[in-house]
Amino acid sequence: MSIDLNKMPKLGFGLMRLPEKGGKIDLEQVCRMVDSYLKSGMNYFDTAYVYHGGMSEVAAREALVKRHPRDSFMLATKLPAWEIRKAEDVERLFNEQLERAGVDFFDFYLLHSIEDGSNYDTYVKYDCFDWCMKRKAEGKIKHFGFSYHGSPELLETILDAHPEVEFVQIQLNYLDRTNPVVRSERLYEILHARNIPIIVMEPVRGGMLADMAPEIKAKFKARQPERSVASWALRYVGSLPGVMTILSGMSNEEQMNDNIGTFTDFEPLQDDEMRIINEVTEKLLGIPQIGCTSCKYCCDGCPKGISIPDVFRTINTLRRYPDDWRAKNFYSGLIERSGKASDCIACGQCERVCPQHLPIIELMKEAAGVLGQ
Repeated sequence: MSIDLNKMPKLGFGLMRLPEKGGKIDLEQVCRMVDSYLKSGMNYFDTAYVYHGGMSEVAAREALVKRHPRDSFMLATKLPAWEIRKAEDVERLFNEQLERAGVDFFDFYLLHSIEDGSNYDTYVKYDCFDWCMKRKAEGKIKHFGFSYHGSPELLETILDAHPEVEFVQIQLNYLDRTNPVVRSERLYEILHARNIPIIVMEPVRGGMLADMAPEIKAKFKARQPERSVASWALRYVGSLPGVMTILSGMSNEEQMNDNIGTFTDFEPLQDDEMRIINEVTEKLLGIPQIGCTSCKYCCDGCPKGISIPDVFRTINTLRRYPDDWRAKNFYSGLIERSGKASDCIACGQCERVCPQHLPIIELMKEAAGVLGQ
């Protein structure tokens, strides 16, 4: 069953950052938010096995499933690779999710957080792609896809091997277009070229693109004084062709109302607004970067087998995004197959062959300090 982009709501309700009270999900407020969202005419809810310590799917049951007709909403959740230890775990986890959410089927089901290395290897090892297609044939899954945090190269490999995939969920926002770890612009290009519907996560980058320095806010407000700063980030991804649904992890009713306002009578970005987005992006990315071109001349003779360009890619990302867990995860995977920054013995071989004349020894010391190894 193909997905009709025109019938999907542009705004999806992400259940990852729900409001809390006393350390628990504030179910009363969530119920009001669910009702407001559905009343607006939108109906896509996204949860996962691990959100809110396993309570997000339960909150979906209490605030949504028990209170609204099953045909009035679409519910998505995800299979967690890190909880799979044996083949039987896949079925066990899925049945647990059905019970938690109080449903007989999921409208959208995703393999959670595919990336180069362990997660993807787990899904392949336990034949999870084929397992999901069997559940789809049984009617327990209506649409099958995956959320993605890996490289463009792996994405193309997966899509070539699995034409049954109906949609892909990626991190996409105007700041991450050239992020060397996320590489969202390239991921988008691959999916759009193949006409694969895209679900967007992190459109406001965890709130980073909603709360900015006064001089940056002023750029937005001068053009659209009545709109929130966050609305610009949502309109950026909403203006891209091929984007099916944009998830927002809304934490209160104010955010919910603002986002509903953005997508009610949605207005795509105009050319002058895109220029403002680009100006803001340039300013936000104005932090100095290591000028490595990834020629890898430095790698062949490194006595410790350090993948120096990849270390620099990680540091460049962390200079721009200090709290980016994906960059640190990338580095953790990197040092499983190459040397650590702290392994550098300052022999100078790399500096002698670097065409950019980078002070690699000093930069490796910085990397070891930032990354802790």
